[in-house]
Amino acid sequence: MFAHLTAAEEALVPDVDDPELLREVSVDFYLDGRSKVEIAKERGLSRFQVARMLNTARDLGIVRIEISTPAHLDNSTGSALAQALGVREVIVSSGGSSTSPRDALARAVARTLVDRAKPQMTIGVSWSRTIELAAAHIEHLPPCDVVQLVGAQPVEGSGNSLEMIQRFKSLPGVRTWPIWAPLVVQDEATAAGLRAQPQIARALERADQLDIAVVAVGGWSSESSTVYSNVSRSDIADAAAAGAVGECSGRLFDDAGRLVPTPLDGRIVGVGLDQLRRTPEVIISAHGAAAARAVRAAVRGGIGSTLVLDPAAAGALTEILRAESAAVSVD
Repeated sequence: MFAHLTAAEEALVPDVDDPELLREVSVDFYLDGRSKVEIAKERGLSRFQVARMLNTARDLGIVRIEISTPAHLDNSTGSALAQALGVREVIVSSGGSSTSPRDALARAVARTLVDRAKPQMTIGVSWSRTIELAAAHIEHLPPCDVVQLVGAQPVEGSGNSLEMIQRFKSLPGVRTWPIWAPLVVQDEATAAGLRAQPQIARALERADQLDIAVVAVGGWSSESSTVYSNVSRSDIADAAAAGAVGECSGRLFDDAGRLVPTPLDGRIVGVGLDQLRRTPEVIISAHGAAAARAVRAAVRGGIGSTLVLDPAAAGALTEILRAESAAVSVD
């Protein structure tokens, strides 16, 4: 091929089978994003030689190409949980090393809501640290109504539902129905007076017409519920005595997903569990293993058609279902 070249010139011709050159060309193409034409011009090769070298590098194992399902789509655990629970879908979030578990969960919640939202829907949004993060990841929704489902619950290091509803209001084509009140107030009379305020009353009435709701479910503990840490010891004792295992939008429920009647319930300004049960699609977000028992109870109580869980919540829920299955087998 190079018979017309002098010995000195031939010594300068690249050895297209040299493993080191194959590696360098592969780095240029696959990692640095350079075109075959650019590589050929710089290294004194033809474009066809570069193409052959890239093929050779793959054949020799210098280049190994791996195609895998993105982590947030690899949902075999979710599929098994959905089948066992009898819900529409269970999505288990996953992120890279640079993403916190809560942020990965929030991104999954945001994707799920955007995927399910359709024009002219009425969408209810509760508040939690995860849902607040999810709202920040939503850049567009179809023209729709977004209803705030609970009053504000300030938490150190986070915003609250009032700030979050303003985020939705900034999206083109979205009309919001805010609740300008705290989630938990001092007494039942104050709560009743706030719920009767025209703007708040309209928002809570609108919650009877939801197409989709996005809510958080947590275990009734300081680890899993932001409400738990913002009520009195008397409220906590009353809830424990009544059998509370979980909390959703300030409402407490037992292992069967039934509302737990305590004085706290009368002081909540927010959506009721019955309103959520009547909603065709309820997306539940749950973070951490401590939320798993509450998620199981919520599903038993008819709250939740789609679950978005972080790996810790999904793992703990899997263990709960295994224990239930083993108990049935023994019986």
